[in-house]
Amino acid sequence: MQDRIRISSRAAGIPKSAIHEMTRLSKEIDDVAFLSWAKPTSNAPEHIREGAIEAIKNGLTDGYSESPGLLVLREEIVKKLKRDNGIDAAATDIIVTIGAIEGLSAAVMAVVDPGDEVILPSPTYSTHVNQVVLAGARPVFAPLKEKEGFALDTEALEKAITPRTKAILYCSPNNPTGTVFSEKELRHIADIAVRHNLIVITDEAYEYFTFDGHRHFSIASIPGMYSRTISCFTFTKTYAMTGWRLGYLCADGDLVKQISKIHIPFAICAPVVSQYAALSALKGPQDCIKEFSLKYESARNLMCERLDGLKNVFSYQKPHGAYLMFPRILLEEGADSMSFCKKLLREGRVSTTPGVDFGPTGERHLRLSFCVPEDMINKAFDRMEKFLSK
Repeated sequence: MQDRIRISSRAAGIPKSAIHEMTRLSKEIDDVAFLSWAKPTSNAPEHIREGAIEAIKNGLTDGYSESPGLLVLREEIVKKLKRDNGIDAAATDIIVTIGAIEGLSAAVMAVVDPGDEVILPSPTYSTHVNQVVLAGARPVFAPLKEKEGFALDTEALEKAITPRTKAILYCSPNNPTGTVFSEKELRHIADIAVRHNLIVITDEAYEYFTFDGHRHFSIASIPGMYSRTISCFTFTKTYAMTGWRLGYLCADGDLVKQISKIHIPFAICAPVVSQYAALSALKGPQDCIKEFSLKYESARNLMCERLDGLKNVFSYQKPHGAYLMFPRILLEEGADSMSFCKKLLREGRVSTTPGVDFGPTGERHLRLSFCVPEDMINKAFDRMEKFLSK
């Protein structure tokens, strides 16, 4: 009898992604109203696509770039970081990555050893948890304060620290809650990191999408924090370039040298055609970012209005950033968010993401994305109202 194929405990310890499982199940059903994936339905702006086409025509995209990325692109990233994030970086501090995801994975692998602990807010993006697990470390969760708009709880975060704690990893604006961590909150994290000699790893993918007067703040801009922060960004969200798979990270020179050792076996280099598209994104007109943000804010307001019509089913915290929200399911059936979402998909033809995928305080919630056209939001909620009336 043939032996069973043996897989690593590392792979076996990673649960199936609820986000991608809902996407798979959605394809089995006709005419689904899709709110489950944080993927903009807008196309990348024309000047970005033209930049890539021009690079292809000029024969610039068929070979590798330098492993950290095209120097001209990294120089433009340095300008952007100074202008928009208050971060003073050098081109040698930048690695262009395959989306923010590869950068985050390389960052975690570079600073975490098996048996170490990494603190994450909860709810948090499920991929961050899996990145920690893949590195052989233990994710430790610090619950956000849901009734205060999923605010950061710095006391809970500090209580989570043990002698094994190596790093803090967070996303702001947050996926899935849409919380924008304030400068005051992040200065608290900086203080904790300095006192306990921790690395801070950030996912700042939604940096430009903030509402209601809230502003994004980069922790690496705080004096003394650049040497202990790995800041990860992406073109994916900013310019609706999900399929281009391009992001970047910045870190102090000593840190970035170690991250580069991980980046090379992970990727060699990011796709060169995407790097030229990103160069066009940074050098071209930036009004597209504001247009996207205004569109998302309008869609958020519509989704809040529709949720207000289902107060007996959902309670929610109004998100101040990103294009996601994380309502709590008030019905008893919501205790198992995966079953609730599957039933809503099969019987109501609405695809959402179960909250169980986003950390220990994610259960009894579902994630809704509002980066879709407003008629899709209305279609989804019309169906939810009909489904829930049963």
